[in-house]
Amino acid sequence: MSGPTIRRTTVCVVGGGPAGAMLGLLLARSGVAVVALEKHDDFHRDFRGDTVHPATLQVLDELGLVDRFHELPHQKVTTIGVVQEGRRIDIADFSRLRIAYPYMAFVPQWDFLDLITAEAARHPTYRLFMGTEAVGVLRAADGRVSGVRARGPDGETEVHCALVVAADGRHSALRAAVGARPRLIGRSLDVAFFRISRRSTDPDEGICVRVGNGKIFGATDRGSYWQMSYETVRGGFARVRREGLDAFRSDLAALVPFLADRVHELRSLDELSILEARIDRLDRWHRPGLLFIGDAAHAMSPVAGFGVNLAVQDAVAAANALTAPLLRTQRTGAPFDDTRLAAVRRRRLLATVLSQGLQRGTQRFGIDTTVKEARQPPAPRLFERFGPAQLLMSRVIGVGFRPEHVRTPPAPDQEKDAS
Repeated sequence: MSGPTIRRTTVCVVGGGPAGAMLGLLLARSGVAVVALEKHDDFHRDFRGDTVHPATLQVLDELGLVDRFHELPHQKVTTIGVVQEGRRIDIADFSRLRIAYPYMAFVPQWDFLDLITAEAARHPTYRLFMGTEAVGVLRAADGRVSGVRARGPDGETEVHCALVVAADGRHSALRAAVGARPRLIGRSLDVAFFRISRRSTDPDEGICVRVGNGKIFGATDRGSYWQMSYETVRGGFARVRREGLDAFRSDLAALVPFLADRVHELRSLDELSILEARIDRLDRWHRPGLLFIGDAAHAMSPVAGFGVNLAVQDAVAAANALTAPLLRTQRTGAPFDDTRLAAVRRRRLLATVLSQGLQRGTQRFGIDTTVKEARQPPAPRLFERFGPAQLLMSRVIGVGFRPEHVRTPPAPDQEKDAS
């Protein structure tokens, strides 16, 4: 019986989501040898984060990809609103910001990831293996993480490298493999996603959350359909199932009346795609030879759609901090300096803490007030009465607390021969 396939590289990135895909591109663009592993055969999965913020659009611009991004099917949204007691209140209006891309873009995440990984594949130092799942880590004699054990279409694989980056999401296999346990930040939230068809006569709402009767429905315009969400406290779907499909449809029709003639499109509660929106964070984002980024380091809830943006920002910060020492290791064969890993957490921690704090505050004073107490949340009125609050929230959501910029130059002659 033959042994596992052995691969050697400088960096092994585990996970092909926004954090892993972007980091792989940035490193390969600068000449770092990268092996990327994605456990699924493709990126096509419904109801993944597909909100691309202005700060991420700026990163794509800095990489020369923003025009190609805009060729993808997408919708631009300039406002985020809340409807309560029949009145809409805009809590964010990105058109007020003096930035290059004053809007959110909604694009299927698989198209976004295909764009990023296709660009990475143009560089000769990048290799992506789909359908290849990391199942554990390799360790050197001194206990340092020295690679990854994986299982793919051709059997067992070992990837030996100077650095492993775990970008494998909120249920990170590598996090479990090294015994890293995230700390829960506040209570979990349950969110169900589903689709309802969109008609040309429907209102132009962009992103709108509708609140009332102890229920919260979100509607996002996706062109040919509405991507709907229903938010409740952890375990709240037990009550939904007890009340039944007809009651759920009635609640939807009451809060989103222009969809009342289409609620029958939801044929079963089994069509709801339910996400446990857990907000958590690792206290340490690294071990010797191993770095966590994105949801593997700090899981976000869907509130404000921060997930994709923070994942991309993590990747940019990691590339900025680590590219030079990784190239040195690659060139000289000297051990990678693990002390540089802490710099990524130092750079990204404040933005993460503040973003998660905003999500926790929204849940406590908005979602919990509505669902648990069946009251109208008071927060939206602040944005109606105090104009600067809307401008501040627009910047916080659209740009973030600490936007990152690409600082690493491309290596010369890095593109593969197109012939």
